[in-house]
Amino acid sequence: MIGATLERRIDRDGVAVSEFLDDFFARRLERAAGHGADYVRLWGAARDGAAGGKRIRPGLVLAAHAAFAGSSTTESVRLASAFELLHTAFLVHDDVIDHDLVRRGAPNVAGRFALDGIDRGLPAERANDYGEASAILAGDLLIAGALRVVAELEAPPSVRAALLEIVDECVFVAAAGEHADVRHAGAAPGERDILTMIEEKTASYSFSAPLQAGAVLGGASAATVARLGEIGRHLGVAFQLRDDVLGVYGAAEVTGKSALSDLREGKETLLIAYARAHPDWTRAASVFGSPELDEAGAARLRLAIESSGARDRVEHLIDARCTAAVDAIAAAELPRGLGESLTVTARTCVERAR
Repeated sequence: MIGATLERRIDRDGVAVSEFLDDFFARRLERAAGHGADYVRLWGAARDGAAGGKRIRPGLVLAAHAAFAGSSTTESVRLASAFELLHTAFLVHDDVIDHDLVRRGAPNVAGRFALDGIDRGLPAERANDYGEASAILAGDLLIAGALRVVAELEAPPSVRAALLEIVDECVFVAAAGEHADVRHAGAAPGERDILTMIEEKTASYSFSAPLQAGAVLGGASAATVARLGEIGRHLGVAFQLRDDVLGVYGAAEVTGKSALSDLREGKETLLIAYARAHPDWTRAASVFGSPELDEAGAARLRLAIESSGARDRVEHLIDARCTAAVDAIAAAELPRGLGESLTVTARTCVERAR
């Protein structure tokens, strides 16, 4: 959940974003028809992957743009939609990396095509390969689509170039963070490594880049754009740390994700980095990262995280990052509505349940 003012903007402009995305996918599905039914289904799965969700990134783009331009425009809606395409691409690729077949409680792109392979009589391993290959291609197509949307914005060449630079940089940095996340698996990374990974993998494209892109399109100064990048980093870290807590302690019916998956994967979050040095974790850790982890084993791991003090330490860090974001918002002297919205957004990072 994001701040109340941003939510009102999503209510008002979210329809326009949805309409743009509907048209984007309709055009791609029409083009895909010339390449066979399977390719049409691939684009259909990509479209469905973009449906739902909290639409945080479009909301940030639209709010930042309107704060400096005075109102939303067709081009700001297009830019906001590009970030939703980018977000969907990263989710699709992230599921492949994590070998997840479910997203938001339903088969994701990889899962849908793996099931299709099973239906066609493929062995399970080959069906999973087919599903993951399909998802990789879908994510690639969405990244290319997002870049094309930005490149075709009706804006002065210098503004369009600045926006492309923002998008290119956030993809570049997010890939570095994702690569570090994979490298950390089983490597016992420390606090600094994990926080750097979060800033790169999540904060850049989820908060900093949307805020900066909306501000650039709205005509904000270079100094203000830089300050929004700092605010976005703090918000992004707080948001991801909350995600990591929910990944272990959240309710699946609320989050749309099993509270077993991070523990089965052996995901090296800050919770685990803090817990690792405690004897309670050592006694429970043998099942961490086991594909066969059951709820009883997960309960022991959760209890060890609690008793080690790791959960409290992460909660304190979330509070600290939210406070840093609020302080940076106050110092940035943003337009009143945007400043208030981002302040509420920072505070809800502490409280959200999904």
